[in-house]
Order: sequence, then C-alpha cells, then structure tokens
Amino acid sequence: MTRYPRDLQGYGPQTIDPKWPGGAKIAVQFVVNYEEGGENNILHGDKASEAFLSEIVGAAAWPGQRHWNMESIYEYGARAGFWRLHRMFTSRDIPVTVYGVATALQRSPAQVAAMQDADWEIASHGLKWIEYKDFKPAEERKHIREAIRIHTEVTGEPPRGWYTGRCSVNTVDLVSEENCFDYVSDSYSDDLPYWREHKNNAQLVIPYTLDANDMRFASPQGFNSGDQFFTYLKDSFDVLYEEGTQGAPKMMNIGLHCRLVGRPGRAAALARFLDYVRGHKKVWLAKRIEIAEHWQKTHPYEPRMQPFSLSRKKFVEAYGGIFEHSPWIAERAFKRETGPAFDTAAGLHALLCREFRSASKKERLGVLTAHPDLAGKLAQAKRLTASSTNEQASAGLDAMTDKERSEFQKLNTEYVQKHGFPFIIAVRDNTKVSIRKAFKLRIKNDSATEFETACRQVERIAYHRLTNILPE
Repeated sequence: MTRYPRDLQGYGPQTIDPKWPGGAKIAVQFVVNYEEGGENNILHGDKASEAFLSEIVGAAAWPGQRHWNMESIYEYGARAGFWRLHRMFTSRDIPVTVYGVATALQRSPAQVAAMQDADWEIASHGLKWIEYKDFKPAEERKHIREAIRIHTEVTGEPPRGWYTGRCSVNTVDLVSEENCFDYVSDSYSDDLPYWREHKNNAQLVIPYTLDANDMRFASPQGFNSGDQFFTYLKDSFDVLYEEGTQGAPKMMNIGLHCRLVGRPGRAAALARFLDYVRGHKKVWLAKRIEIAEHWQKTHPYEPRMQPFSLSRKKFVEAYGGIFEHSPWIAERAFKRETGPAFDTAAGLHALLCREFRSASKKERLGVLTAHPDLAGKLAQAKRLTASSTNEQASAGLDAMTDKERSEFQKLNTEYVQKHGFPFIIAVRDNTKVSIRKAFKLRIKNDSATEFETACRQVERIAYHRLTNILPE
C-alpha cells in the first residue's frame, strides 16, 4: 500500500462555513512582502546577484558580481515604495500582515518601527529571500531557526506566522516541526484555512496567493497596467463576496511588494481597490494572525478518520463487509495507492468499487449471490448481517403482512430462477411500494441487463454502508 501525500479532497463540494466575525461575507487580507535587503547578493554571502521579481525583463543572476541596477530596484522598495504603502494603508486604517525576511528586517530599523507603530503583524518570510528547493532538510532547518532568532531580536517577539515563498518540498513539514507557529502560508491550495497533519501534530495552514499578487507585474502573462491589476482584484473580490452572500464565505489574499506596487503608476490601482473594498458592508479586513486565532477558536483541529492507517487485518475487519460477505474486495483495495481523498465515504467507496468492477464476472456474481433475498427466509430466521437487517428494516420490510411476505417470496423465487442471483436494490433509496414496483419491472429484464443493474445497486448499498461509519 502506498500513501499518496497530496490532499486533492479539501472541503469538497460544500465548503465549511468559516463563521467570520460579524457575519462577514468575506475576509480580506493584505500582505506586504518586505524582502529588500534580504535578496540574493554577494554582499550577503550569496554566490550571485538576484534575478527574481524586478523591473528588468529577462534578468539573470550574475555569478560573483553585484548587479547595480537590480540592487537599486530593490532599494526603491525600501526607500520609497514601503512608505507609500504605509501611508496608503494607515490613512485608511486597514490592517496589514508583513512577510518580513529576517535579514531584510535587521537592515531596516525605521521600517520595522513604522510597522509596529501601525500595529501591523510581522510574520516571518524566512532568513533570506533566496531559493530553497535544493536545500537539504538539515540546512533548511538551520535557516528557519536563525530566521526566528533574528526576527525575535529585531522585533522583540518571535514570529507567529511563516511564509518562505521560494520554498522546498520539506518547508511546511520543517516549519510544523518547530511547533511554534500559529500558521504557515506556503500553500496556494484553497480559499479557506485548513488543518494539516504531520507526525501526529496539526498545523494550521492559511493559504496565500500568486494570482491576486503584484508579482505578476514582473512575470510573463502578467499585469501590464494598474487597470489590469485593479480589474483582476475587483473581479476576484466580487466572485468571493457573492459566494459569501450565498452562504459560502471565503478568504481573499492580496500579495504586495514594496518595489512593485509601491511604484506610483501601480499604487494608484491599489488605492482604488482599497476604497472599493471599503465601500462594501460585511467585509472583515484582518491580519493573518487574526484569521488564525479565529480559526483555532471556531474550527479547532479534529482528527479525521484515516482508514488506511489501519493494519491490513484491521482494515479488512472494518470494511470487509461493505460488499456483502466479500472481504476480498477490501483486501485488494488495501494494496492500492491511497491518500487523504480516500479517507471519506465517497473516496473509499470509489476505491472499493474499482476492485469490484475490475473483478471477473464470476467474482462479481459471487458478490450478488452473497446478498440475501428481500424479506426472505434468512430475514425471517433473523440470520441477516447487521447491515442487511438495518437496511431492510429502513424500508419496512421487517414489518410486512402475511400477504406482502407471500408476494415477495414468490417474486424472489421467480427472479432467482430467471436470473441466477437474488433481486438486489438499495432499499435506503426506496420504500416498500417502490421496491415492489421495481421488483416486478426488473424481473422482465434480460439477465445481462439485470446483472449490470444489480451490480450498480450493490455499489449503491456499499456507499450507504460507508456513510454510516465515515464522513461523506
């Protein structure tokens, strides 16, 4: 059995109600990335200059050299762009979370003081604004811990949120193992926070964004003008706000960079969007730490059932009866690739059905013949499985008149003689009347058609059984 680590299930077709404060229809969160002074630079001990997220089209790293133009672009973010954004947000009393690169923060005491005076949250953006994809876990862990140390010295308290950005496949696990962060944001997988399990611990993840992000001013197929940026943000907000009015509130992240949107021609578009958002009611403007605190209180972590964490023996004991008296289906399913998507009734049902559908016709016929007759002799003798007993009782088949019972027995005999297996129907989808009607109609089918119909009904029965023991 192979455990597939990615979670492609999420909240499913009906997302959880976040219950935002004040009945808000949407939570809107602005992030100002403060990276200036923490980027790749041989002055910082790096091997080459920075080449990411700047005004220079097709920029390349210069090994062993300083890139004067690149440096001055980043310097603009610290010297001018930051203060423009600071004025813009503080004048409107809109809260901000800063993703602060530790080595950038330590080189910018005036900006840090301004962040704190404005009561902005300063989360950690890692030790340096560099690429971590090729770091070994031990080395990346050292950088994480050094980032926490410097951040604490510079701001006076340790960071409660984390976002590396240019992360590795190990980053979220490593940050979770520190067991000191209220949230981590190295994810783009949802419009709502969620809990992620790692080594028996739960880490809150507040997903971030790369689309509602000014970084697209510096990337191919990105924003060419402030109008495009404003329109994209407005459209995103409108869709999410409408979903909130329909009972499914979400969270909208907006990612900003001092050296990008801090330029005058782009800042104007951001200002228009801020005013647009403030013109709506039932909008929760929040810092990320406030979202984390709300989620921890309102939606605390609850361990979810993981069928495939069981041993093979216990898995078969738990799910071997989902298909009537056919544990071989569960035994084969246990060997399949699994993941979080299969920890639900629908997911496990899909996996079990794959085994049933790929089995030989003889094996599937064995599953059909393992099912008892409806209101037959086994039911009268109380020799049905617990599942079958409850299912037949749900449609009132345990409380039939002598006339009804006689009719069903006659139909059972006629059906089996013609088709070679019992009449099977998902009784939880039916009533006694509809079952009798289906019985009389399906007896007339040819056996090939009826075989396929019975197989689909077996799958439906299995689904109902799983929903009794697993979340949908």
